[in-house]
Amino acid sequence: MPAPDQTPVAVSIVVPVRNEADNITPLIAEIAAALDGRWAYEIIYVNDGSTDATGARLSAVMAERRNLRQLRHAVSSGQSAAVRSGVRAARGAIVATLDGDGQNNPAFLPDLIAAVESGNGRVGLAAGQRVGRKDTGFKKLQSRIANTVRGIILRDGTRDTGCGLKAFPREVFLAMPYFDGLHRFLPALVRREGLTIAYVDVVDRPRHSGVSNYGFFDRLWIGIMDLAGVWWLIRRKKPTPVVTEVVAEVPDVAGVPGVTEVK
Repeated sequence: MPAPDQTPVAVSIVVPVRNEADNITPLIAEIAAALDGRWAYEIIYVNDGSTDATGARLSAVMAERRNLRQLRHAVSSGQSAAVRSGVRAARGAIVATLDGDGQNNPAFLPDLIAAVESGNGRVGLAAGQRVGRKDTGFKKLQSRIANTVRGIILRDGTRDTGCGLKAFPREVFLAMPYFDGLHRFLPALVRREGLTIAYVDVVDRPRHSGVSNYGFFDRLWIGIMDLAGVWWLIRRKKPTPVVTEVVAEVPDVAGVPGVTEVK
């Protein structure tokens, strides 16, 4: 098996998965087709305690692709924890994420990455906004309700926070307070830091195979508590002070002490 690729990378693609064995190979091929020749990149799959052949499928592909990495959670810890593990391990200054079930089309990754690059440090998040969703009517309804309530309370200006297609500077993500469910509140937290958001319309598509690992009623009350917590964080945000460092006095050529400030 070839050793992991240690060449410098500009972009890290983070894919959280749990029990998605049949979706591994086709999705990796699509990511490669979208990014090859455009950026030096790595793909980080975070295996969130899968009990199927997900780990074995990833290991098989890793034998052929040196830029593919696999992180494994001993037990399932949830999507936010998986994304955080991937971002912490990422070597690229820009991180892009997508779900591992095949519903997020990797063809939109270049637009998201380019939006962050062209932001010159002002864009803290490029967020995919789904059109033509392929979910069930009930799942569309629950998302519509959740997005409406969230928008009224947080005023984050985002109509769809549930899309897994996102890109952001790695350092921006790691500077945010971590909690379970963080991935659903990234727009509000990015705006809290005074950064802007770029929106990219993306076309949703049906799941390639398998079933969803996430339900509605099992996270409803947790989502309400998270919403209250993020609202509190935004309310408590204070302006970031302008900091300069004052260094020791150093005599100038005439022997007169002076003070130098380093910004």
